[in-house]
Amino acid sequence: MSKGRLEAFSDAVIAIAITIMVLELKVPQGADWAALRPIVPVLLTYALSFVFLGIYWNNHHHMLHAADRINGKILWANLHLLFWLSLVPFVTGWVGESHFAPLPTAVYGGVLLLAGVAYLILTTAIIALHGPSSRLATAVGRDTKGKLSAVLYAVAIPLAFANPWIAIYVFVSLLWLIPDRRIESTLR
Repeated sequence: MSKGRLEAFSDAVIAIAITIMVLELKVPQGADWAALRPIVPVLLTYALSFVFLGIYWNNHHHMLHAADRINGKILWANLHLLFWLSLVPFVTGWVGESHFAPLPTAVYGGVLLLAGVAYLILTTAIIALHGPSSRLATAVGRDTKGKLSAVLYAVAIPLAFANPWIAIYVFVSLLWLIPDRRIESTLR
């Protein structure tokens, strides 16, 4: 099967998720800097979630660029990923509105963890179709960065109850901020 429709649909879902998040931002009540104070947690969470969705969009693009074709397993694995990414606007709003309360922050981490696991499943499905010596398999290797991200999310979830600050989530986003160079260099 051709991958064009999968790419277009995935791009649309991620674009809609970003749009939903920005539409949830409320205009400050006032015209001075103090008016921003109540919405700072919402803005910070929005910015982090925007970065996460951008990272997924970038890396998803690179990964599919390395694939020549797709099959039904890849379609379902991709839908699995998109399901978790579609929940990002909900958990973003909850964390921001609750000012980083422990439960919403932990649930936010849970959604990020499950999106990361879904991405690993999608990668595995594409490699299974294209073979262990495929461009993607060569580029990803043992995927230490992907597995490390999942471990960090798993650690951050219970830590949210001890200290709800989301520094670990920010750290994971910094790991992935630059599109996956392994794929770019393999494709060259």
